[in-house]
Amino acid sequence: MTDVVIAGLGQTPVGEHWDTSLRELAYQAMNAAMQDSGGLRPQALFVGNMLAHNLSRQAHLGVLLADFADLTGIEAATVEAAGASGGAALRQGYLAIKSGLVDVALVVGVEKFTDSIGSGVEAALASTADSDFESVHGLTPTAQAALIMRRYMHEFGVPADGFAGFALTAHANGATNKNAMFQKAIKLETYQKADIVSEPLNMFDIAPNADGAAAVLLTRRELLPPNFPHPLVRIAASASAADTLALHDRADPLWFEAVHIATGKAIKQAGITLDQISLFEYHDNYSIYAALSLEATGFATRGKGWKRAAEGAIALTGKIPCATFGGLKARGNPGGASGVYQAVEAAIQLRGQAGTSQIAGARFALIQSLGGPASVAISHILERIA
Repeated sequence: MTDVVIAGLGQTPVGEHWDTSLRELAYQAMNAAMQDSGGLRPQALFVGNMLAHNLSRQAHLGVLLADFADLTGIEAATVEAAGASGGAALRQGYLAIKSGLVDVALVVGVEKFTDSIGSGVEAALASTADSDFESVHGLTPTAQAALIMRRYMHEFGVPADGFAGFALTAHANGATNKNAMFQKAIKLETYQKADIVSEPLNMFDIAPNADGAAAVLLTRRELLPPNFPHPLVRIAASASAADTLALHDRADPLWFEAVHIATGKAIKQAGITLDQISLFEYHDNYSIYAALSLEATGFATRGKGWKRAAEGAIALTGKIPCATFGGLKARGNPGGASGVYQAVEAAIQLRGQAGTSQIAGARFALIQSLGGPASVAISHILERIA
């Protein structure tokens, strides 16, 4: 079987890049990944992006970035799946290499929130929901997450600060990530005193939207340059599943069925058990989504996902380390780029290059991107093979 390996990694700091254009931001990550690979040149470029056509008034990113990176002549396309756009682009790159039709593929996720401000950003984000039945009534992604969290707390008797563990873990891990938007740990009292944004979500339950770009270069193992300097990491599995777009169309809004399906497929492809996963990079744009992802993935029983955070199971030294570089919450949420950041961060862990955040003996990493409230879920399993 063909091993699809991650040959190069690149990322920019996540934050407010007012003076850097979308194409420049993407190029920084793309160039870093190509350099990290030993200079491999891609035959295909897959761009994960969610909102450039709205916020940056720019579509056709595949061609734009190929041109800007002096890669004209290659295949280039943009992939959109709301917040899972980066994960979807990674899957396209994986499939291209796995098929044998492409030898080297460059995957980049990029988002530039600061190209717009105020209500324009909220309107753009709302476009990822069902326009006719949700966003037309003013429902935003944050309000939608708040509704889910309120129902969850009611159903399972969760206290007001029951989700604090997700924010505390993320900020503790982000404190050592030089590319994170927030590099400071917080205390429980800080979480408890935080302002409410959309009840019951407070500001520490919500990942900050930010600018950023991350890239990975994929190839087959036998095509790596001689004397490749990094430990080898392969994509052992890739799977995707869709649920209903509108939340009200689901039989159970407190169960992420797409996460359950995509994870099950990935675990089966990789030929491992859930217990073999060394770390889990979940899509924690809202703390309630982290809890529901733990449950649907199988790391927690129904209604107990929040307790995994409260009891420390998701800490770096816990049973299933999560958000090891701060996750979306502390690293920042660069929209359609978040899934590629997850791949970069997981690969750094598996290479053994995570410094003080290193998980000893990490072999398998599960990364998971969500579009909306798991309207789509894309799961990848990365494995250190040498």
